Amino acid sequence: MAEKITIDKTNFFNHLSTLYTSWKADKRAGNTLFGGAGSIVILMGKSKSEEDTFQKNNALHFWLLGYEFPATLLVLTTEAVYVVTTAKKAEHLEPLKGGKIPVEILVTTKDPQSKTNAFHKCLDIIKAGGKKVGTLPKDTTSGPFADEWKRAFADISKDVEEVDITPALSAALAIKDPEELVSIRNASRACSGLMSGYYVDEMSRLLDEEKQMTHKALAGKVEAKIDDAKFFNKLERLPAEFDANQIDWAYGPVIQSGGAYDLKLTAIPDGKNLQPGIILCSFGIRYKTYNSLIGRTYLVDPTKSQEANYAFLLSLHETVMKEIRDGVVAKELYNKALGLVKSKKPELESHLVNSIGAGIGIELRDANMILNAKNNRVLKNGMTLSITIGLTDVKDADAKGNGVYSMVITDTVRVGDTGPHIFTKDAGIDMDSVSFYFSDDKEPEKPVKERKDSKSSTVNSRNVTRTKLRADRPSQINDGAEARRREHQKELAAKKTKEGLDRFTGTTGDDNSVAQKKFKRFESYKRDNQLPAKVKDLTVYVDHKASTVIVPIMGRPVPFHINTIKNASKSDEGEYAYLRLNFLSPGQGVGRKDDQPFEDPNAHFVRNLTLRSKDNSRLAQVAQDITELRRTALKREQEKKEMEDVVEQDKLTEIRNRRPVKLPDVYLRPPLDGKRVPGEVEIHQNGLRYHSPLRSEHVDVLFSNVKHLFFQPCAHELIVLIHVHLKTPIMIGKRKTRDIQFYREATEMQFDETGNRRRKHRFGDEEEFEAEQEERRRRAALDREFKAFAEKIADAGKDENVDVDIPFREIGFTGVPNRSNVLIQPTTDALVQLTEPPFMVITLNEIEIAHLERVQFGLKNFDLVFVFKDFHRPPVHVNTIPVESLEGVKDWLDSVDIPFSEGPLNLNWGTIMKTVVSDPYGFFADGGWSFLAAESDSEGGSDEEEESAFELSDSELAAADESSEEDSDFDDDASADASEDEDFSGDEESGEDWDELEKKAKRHDKETKAEDDDRGTKRKR
Repeated sequence: MAEKITIDKTNFFNHLSTLYTSWKADKRAGNTLFGGAGSIVILMGKSKSEEDTFQKNNALHFWLLGYEFPATLLVLTTEAVYVVTTAKKAEHLEPLKGGKIPVEILVTTKDPQSKTNAFHKCLDIIKAGGKKVGTLPKDTTSGPFADEWKRAFADISKDVEEVDITPALSAALAIKDPEELVSIRNASRACSGLMSGYYVDEMSRLLDEEKQMTHKALAGKVEAKIDDAKFFNKLERLPAEFDANQIDWAYGPVIQSGGAYDLKLTAIPDGKNLQPGIILCSFGIRYKTYNSLIGRTYLVDPTKSQEANYAFLLSLHETVMKEIRDGVVAKELYNKALGLVKSKKPELESHLVNSIGAGIGIELRDANMILNAKNNRVLKNGMTLSITIGLTDVKDADAKGNGVYSMVITDTVRVGDTGPHIFTKDAGIDMDSVSFYFSDDKEPEKPVKERKDSKSSTVNSRNVTRTKLRADRPSQINDGAEARRREHQKELAAKKTKEGLDRFTGTTGDDNSVAQKKFKRFESYKRDNQLPAKVKDLTVYVDHKASTVIVPIMGRPVPFHINTIKNASKSDEGEYAYLRLNFLSPGQGVGRKDDQPFEDPNAHFVRNLTLRSKDNSRLAQVAQDITELRRTALKREQEKKEMEDVVEQDKLTEIRNRRPVKLPDVYLRPPLDGKRVPGEVEIHQNGLRYHSPLRSEHVDVLFSNVKHLFFQPCAHELIVLIHVHLKTPIMIGKRKTRDIQFYREATEMQFDETGNRRRKHRFGDEEEFEAEQEERRRRAALDREFKAFAEKIADAGKDENVDVDIPFREIGFTGVPNRSNVLIQPTTDALVQLTEPPFMVITLNEIEIAHLERVQFGLKNFDLVFVFKDFHRPPVHVNTIPVESLEGVKDWLDSVDIPFSEGPLNLNWGTIMKTVVSDPYGFFADGGWSFLAAESDSEGGSDEEEESAFELSDSELAAADESSEEDSDFDDDASADASEDEDFSGDEESGEDWDELEKKAKRHDKETKAEDDDRGTKRKR
């Protein structure tokens, strides 16, 4: 052999274990699949030609060994595997010895007796296994080796009963592991690319140029393309590790047109030319022995009846796809399609195909997994199917030729928990993707805007109409904004999945730029002479300066850094007081995340230490000091973590040769410490400076650190403002902030003249009208002043690409991003809420996808979730948006090219993001965010549908509402808008917190004091 044969030992035993698990489970369930077989015989005869389809014996060889071993016998028992083969093949099988399941190889030589001995041993093993032996009676095997075995087996045929285990092997091979799914997905993408990237172009070129070519000749051109490795390596959806040399035809292209159609054809009869009308094309590609099928119907100058029937075929396809999920019985898929035909177009019932697909994998068509009205097999997560929705021999008097046509759509899909993953979806099936119009008079031209691309200008300048897909024709009539938006969203979703695959190609797990926690060394004292003098007393001493607790052990002072201590508690027993110190050690929870690193987790650790003393008050004070020291250390560590992303800014370069441009009488948010007094903002060479009139304090903002600059006018607002959103946070006073705002109030407090003397004698509205006019003039002046200043800031910062952005109030919507209901407004580059702190600024180009939650009939509002491209950043929620804003929000998201999906329930985004972060490439390779669309599609499904793992239960939802301030699992890069008054108790260790320990200690002291008082009273008596 030219190819070096290397059998994957891990794959062999994993797949063999799967088979054995199914076998043993079937015995416990009553022998429904394996029929009570005590042994299994898999016989391979001579090699078959490549044209022959795979049988179960071939499939099992490829599944277990990765190769086909001709003239080989496999005998499987529940204890071992026996292989009869030649010496050369045995060399390749030798590495399988010594595994978790014993493998014994019986080698045959040219001596006939060696083969006879091997066969007799196998027969003895079969008889010892019981009266029933599992075989594959439908598989055809031939050749000298197979004939000899059949003659030998005939000798014991009276003593054993053969049972057909074909359904059992079908069930075992049906559920694919991740490697198998990757191979099928790659084969599917090769199918889609060849169909949409080559066949469609060739077919349309022939129609455009009115060239004559037979079906077989066109199929030959497509067939030859499989050898063009460059073509497949350029396909966008195929991963970088795709090996174009591993693909082969499962069956070659079958192209049909002109009135004679047969959906069962796998080869084309020669003679007929490609003709306009209904054109069918289908083929199958095999990648690393795993198959994929694709079939498409193309409509060239279709009649109205053909268009209507194809639209109905699409609805059948959609109906079946919605039903494909874990737990569904196979026959239900066919019955759904049949039921739709009977209810909507009963005249087509006799034209519906008898089955709508079959299982696919190593076998092109699993005969035990045919999707028809009789199959009771249950779909399982991980199965792969070829779905074929077809109408045959439909008559149309207006159609060309004999007026008879067929239509078919074939896709390869994977069964998921809640819906299908369509592997061949890149080759579009919608009407726009498959409709061609060759005749100029077919669709009337309508005036459209001239397109910028050169193709459209060329078409418009000629008196010749080139055939195009219907979606590309300028005369296409829009089906409405919803249809355009839906089509655009499909493109955005496909683009997002491609970007994800390109971005994470070659990654194997959570390497999305997150730093792992490292062990930190804590050093109390470098030298012995640094120990406090009081340690000579050999008492427990708390050194606040060194953050250390010094404990006397065996007559020596031993220091323990406070970061090694979990907590301390005091208790009393009789006349003694006990101080218990609990230390941090591996294997115990130290908080909600249990992420404390250790230098050597396998080392010996002191878990706790107990000290006894008669000085009760002394130990109580020590315990309180340790508690305070621990609290201080935690707070210091938390503050250090909070300040990690604060970068020291460069110095502001002031303008010296002239007075800087100023904006007076403005307030600052967040405010500086002190009274609320207006200050002024100055524009300098490389930034802004805000001066406070109190204590000569100032705040500098450099242009290099400005991410967004917003001006919000005072129309319908109480203030006019200029808002700066920073790239990295800065310190204002003792607070870290990423948003700085300069504002001025637009209204002044007016004196109520209701009881004024002048009001009694003037009943007109002239004064009110004048006041309103004055108010409008003042607001307009404020807007002009602030807008002009914002533009000057942009001019000064143009070298750092600082631009002024103004919110679009007319397309804004109300929602609850934090605690209160506010107006949220889009801008050119962001989505903002700048009126009420905490502010919200979401940069649009940082958004990965948006998801609309709780979108269902009867609810008055919905929620909006933004997922960021940095998957470690927690998603942002905007809750309680009125349902009247739903269409506006969708239109805005679509207009800024943000892919969105919608669903009826709240999802558990913590679980979702953990899934994404754990394997980003696998997530996108498995469809990416398409599962959100599947959640949306399943909205109309059965009420008894199983709950998704990503949905929030009612209890989780209630807990989330009650603890909205709780940290996320993805809070390493949390927003700077978090509350300043943060509670550090949430990060303390497991068990009782410090407050509880203090309460217990105080309660204990009171009880002790009460007992002492009682004793004293008794003595007095």
